[in-house]
Amino acid sequence: MLNSRRSIRHLKRYSEIVSIFARHGFGFLVNRPEPGSRTWFRLPWRASQEDEPRQSDYLAVHFRLALEELGPTFIKFGQILSTRPDVLPLPFIAELSKLVDSVSPEPWETMRALLARELGKEPERLFASIDPKPMASASLSQVHGAVLPDGQEVVIKIQRPNITTVIETDLEILSSLAASAQTTALGKDYDFTGIADDFGFTLRNELDYQREGRNADRLRESFANEKDILYIPKVYWQLSTRQVLVMERIQGIKINDIPALDAAGYNRHKVALNSASATVKQVLEDGFFHADPHSGNYLILPGEVLGLVDFGKVGYLRDKDRMDLIRLYIVAIEVDVDGMIDQFMRMDAVREDVDRNRLAYDLSRFLNKYHGVPIKYVRARELIDEITSIAFRHHLRLPSTWWLVGQTIVMLEGIGLQLDPDFDVFKAAEPHIQNLMKTLFLPHGGWARTVLMDGANWGELLHRLPRVGNRMLERLERNEPFGMEIRDIDRILGRIDQLVTRLALSLLVAAFVIGLPMLLQLATPGSLPGWLILGSVIPIIGAGVWLAISLLNTARK
Repeated sequence: MLNSRRSIRHLKRYSEIVSIFARHGFGFLVNRPEPGSRTWFRLPWRASQEDEPRQSDYLAVHFRLALEELGPTFIKFGQILSTRPDVLPLPFIAELSKLVDSVSPEPWETMRALLARELGKEPERLFASIDPKPMASASLSQVHGAVLPDGQEVVIKIQRPNITTVIETDLEILSSLAASAQTTALGKDYDFTGIADDFGFTLRNELDYQREGRNADRLRESFANEKDILYIPKVYWQLSTRQVLVMERIQGIKINDIPALDAAGYNRHKVALNSASATVKQVLEDGFFHADPHSGNYLILPGEVLGLVDFGKVGYLRDKDRMDLIRLYIVAIEVDVDGMIDQFMRMDAVREDVDRNRLAYDLSRFLNKYHGVPIKYVRARELIDEITSIAFRHHLRLPSTWWLVGQTIVMLEGIGLQLDPDFDVFKAAEPHIQNLMKTLFLPHGGWARTVLMDGANWGELLHRLPRVGNRMLERLERNEPFGMEIRDIDRILGRIDQLVTRLALSLLVAAFVIGLPMLLQLATPGSLPGWLILGSVIPIIGAGVWLAISLLNTARK
């Protein structure tokens, strides 16, 4: 019965999705909208590439409007897609970046009832006062100002009622659509199921306010010694649950309110540097960063300290991700195109059938455009737009977190340029790049590059060898053929046999050399017959002579 109700709910929502997209001019996107059917997809930008640019802009605008009409899940999905220029062309990325997560608030009576249920007490017994008018209202939650009994001002983030059910339905539908799209020809170029899974993971995390509180605690701990740069508000855990988050309220000026910053006498250049330093440290040094750097989440406090709010959206960079970024940075500044392609291949970022010559041409043109140009004349947005174009053209599968980092840096640069027209985000990042290099124990110099690249190659080989070996063994067990040809196999096996024999003999000689003196020391005079001693010495001498002749012959060959 439960599954039946779920199927009906899915069918109604599925029909609504198809209807809205069709009304916005995307009727060609899906031919057979029945749930569970093998759906044929044709993405709009494929058709629009041959049309006028205005056609692409038209589709991008209506794609955004359709997502807005479909509600919170699809608005969030559009915001995630705006960070994936490897999937969508620039007109769509630019349009989806305009998506604003702002909706009409729920009545206070509804939110108060939810708050009482979550906290287990009437809100008036826990708070001295609560403002029934929300400070902000988004698709997943709304925020109310309040005061604790001790006079501390706080903000209460309350999740909208029944939003989880709506989102889970939409996520299941998106997952089904992605699985269908993966079976098409486009599935060879795009990881639709991976995108849907990443989105589902991110959105479910945003619905867990305890996780958001832990994000805030982690950032605060990271900047414990740099409170003059970044301030993270305190979490009141005794008043927080999965659907309610209570945090310290910080009062400050929005980072983009230039007149107010000037009136307060703040140094805008220092504000820009602090915001850049805080963000780049999170990305390069911590590998954990606040991934929603719009102006509403940045408040400037006395001393040009950056106050950060809203920790639902964060990004993670593994050590390997940061190592890959550094490797690409090294080959890029040396204009080593082949090195870049090799690095992309180590990352599995390029398809096997990639046109290497064309990719090398595009990368060479890109690198030479900026080679020798003073960094202060380079803009992050322009740089990332060109990287985006290359990635889209050659279907480069770069880590999704990298695109999130790129968007974060672009937004940071935009804020910085508003504060200071001479702001240089790359110059602000330079000390942190150096710190990361020091962390990896790599001094600057010519040999450091060789150590890094070769060491990374060997490390990658040792990391992948067990997995590759297991796959080969599994195929052998299933009697599945795989192509592998090794030239001069007999000569190689003979050489391996010779090396193993030499190694075994060396160990035996070493054992005799070490063991004989010990045996002689333990023996009393006359307790060991001469023939036993002679019989121990002759094999050592013979084996040593054979080993020496073998080594000399190998060197001569």
